[in-house]
Order: sequence, then C-alpha cells, then structure tokens
Amino acid sequence: MHQVIFYPVGNGDTSQIILNNGKRILFDFRHLKKSEEEGDPHINLNDHLKDELKKADKDYFDVVAFTHGDKDHIENSTEFFELQHAKKYQGDGRIKIKTLWVPAAMILETAASDSQSSEFVIWRQEARYRLKEGKDIRVFSKPAELKKWFEDEKLDFDSRKHLITDAGKLAEDFSLEDDGVEFFCHSPFIKHVDEGDDMRNSAALIFNVRFRINGSVFDYLAVGDSEYEVLEDIISITKYHSREDRLHWDLFNIPHHCSYKALNKEKGDNETEPAESIKELLGFGRLNSYLVSSSKPIENNKEAYDQEQPPHVQAKNCYKKYLKKVNGADLLVTMEEPKRTKPEPLIFKIESRGISLDSKTVAAAAAITSSPAKRAGHE
Repeated sequence: MHQVIFYPVGNGDTSQIILNNGKRILFDFRHLKKSEEEGDPHINLNDHLKDELKKADKDYFDVVAFTHGDKDHIENSTEFFELQHAKKYQGDGRIKIKTLWVPAAMILETAASDSQSSEFVIWRQEARYRLKEGKDIRVFSKPAELKKWFEDEKLDFDSRKHLITDAGKLAEDFSLEDDGVEFFCHSPFIKHVDEGDDMRNSAALIFNVRFRINGSVFDYLAVGDSEYEVLEDIISITKYHSREDRLHWDLFNIPHHCSYKALNKEKGDNETEPAESIKELLGFGRLNSYLVSSSKPIENNKEAYDQEQPPHVQAKNCYKKYLKKVNGADLLVTMEEPKRTKPEPLIFKIESRGISLDSKTVAAAAAITSSPAKRAGHE
C-alpha cells in the first residue's frame, strides 16, 4: 500500500506521499504559528510531521519538493528543516532533506531588496549551494537563463546535468520497478522561465505521479498554483507527444486552493465555465476518482459568491459537475474533513483494488466512501 496525505493548512499546500517501501516525499510546507494555540483548527504541522517521522524512526524526508516559492508553500519552513548552506540552520532537532526538488525559477528568481530576508531567499541560497556542490538536489527545467547562471558561477554544466529534469521527462530518483512510483514532469516548460515575468505560479512544478502496486496502476495529478493558460499548454503539448495517459487521473489536487483562474479567465455567477481544453482534462478523471481542494472551507452563500480571493464556490460547483460526469467518488476540502472545527489530514490509500479514503482517519467521510471497484491496471 502507498499513501497520499493532504494536511489542513488553510489556503496553503502541504502534502506527503509515503511509499510502501517507506520512502517519503513531502510537497510544500506551510506551518502557521497560530496553529500552536489551543483551539485553532489548522494543523500544527511542525509537531505532526515530527511525530510521524519519529514513529517511522526517521529524522529526514527522502525528498522535499517546493512547487514554487510563494509564502503559502514555504511558510516557516526554514525553522523546521536542516539546511546545508549555513550552520545556523543545522542541528537542534531540525529535519533533514536527502534530496531537494525545486523548479529552475527558485534558482534564478531575484528578490527585491526589501525582501532579502524572506524565506524564499534562504531557499534560493540552499538550492544554489546544493547545485554548486553537485548533489542532493533536482532542478526541473533547464532554460537558457539557468545555463547562463552556470556560466556566471563558473560551474561545469555537463557535470551537473544529471541533476536537471526537463518537462516531458521522468525524475531519475524513483522508478515503478524499484519504488512502485514514477514522477513525470509536466511543467515547468523552458518558456515559462525564459519568456515569462511571473517566475512562480507559471513556472511551478506539476507532476503526473504514477503508482503501481501488484500490477495495478493509478495516476495522481499533482498541480501547484497554475492558472488555466499553463494547464492548456500542458494539455496541448502532452497530446502532441501522444502521452494522453499522463493526463488521466484517479486523484487530482485542485490548483490554487480552488481558484476559478485554474479553469478560465471569468469566474461566472454561479459556476465557472472551464476553457475547452480544461473540460478535456476534467474529463480524464477515472471511475471512483477524487478531487482535493487544499483550502479554507468553501461556503455557499452570497458573500462566498462575491469574494475575490480563493476558494471560489463557482469553481467548486464546476469541479463537482465534471466529477459527476466521470462517476468520481468525491470532492474533499482539507479544512472541512471530518469537521470544520477539527479537520484532520486526508489520507488516501493506494492498493491494487483502487484508491480509497482512510475511513479510520476521516470518520465523517466513511459513510459516503464506498469500496473502490476492482479493475485491471492501465498504462
């Protein structure tokens, strides 16, 4: 059995993949200081992850992947992890990272002078240090700007090119044969870095995570904060290369905390109408598939329909409509399960018979979660 876990961190992202061989891959990190106060519904991520690792007799993650450098994806992470580039970030119970995964933009982006103390800058220093050392890092995409950075730093690109994975390629750190999982990089494309002013959302990591267990294969579409134009590029290029199988999904984390901008440029009054290619992507959901919104609770009242910031109820209505069309299992919101006053991590079990929600962890969902249908594996 493999597991995919989504943590209730509000309008932010933290999820973890635990493989049946014990390896752990953490995507993003958002610890809210207010979660340390009694009665706050957000998870105390620091304590929770350390407790998980202690039970597994580990003091490290095999991979920590930062999809991009926005605050809600790295908040208070520099207090939690051990960083190699400076002693002040070492020791004192900090959690180690065997391999750091970052988009090329996290190497290249230059922060404004008034934010040089930000956590993004610290992670940029860490990523650059590991790349200079030539180990313990994987960078996704090699735009011209990255090659220029190598030249400016007087580094040999060829000796480090094995640490770089382009869109359309598999990350070399895992394989279906050895780990029961592979990570197919959908984005960032080179143009998202070389041609774009936005070096975060448009240049974020997006993966097709493919699991195999006892001959059955299941797909998890791990999407960061991308807007629909980036997804349109992914769909078009993936189809051009006849890799439609990489767009199918049994589990899909809804982009950008259920923002309508991942569907189309207009929010809509009651329901967002997705762009044509996004309709196609939503139609690739399989029987008994799940959608997960890592976000605040999604209200259904006048204020919710009028609000500017995500989550957007119009987007939720759209996702639920298309999930029904593919006979999906459910759409779940991290800050709502099993109840809004005390949300718990959403734990998905991936077994040969299918993907299912761990009803022992999310008791309220057990009543509406049926056993997944048995089906043959698919490639």
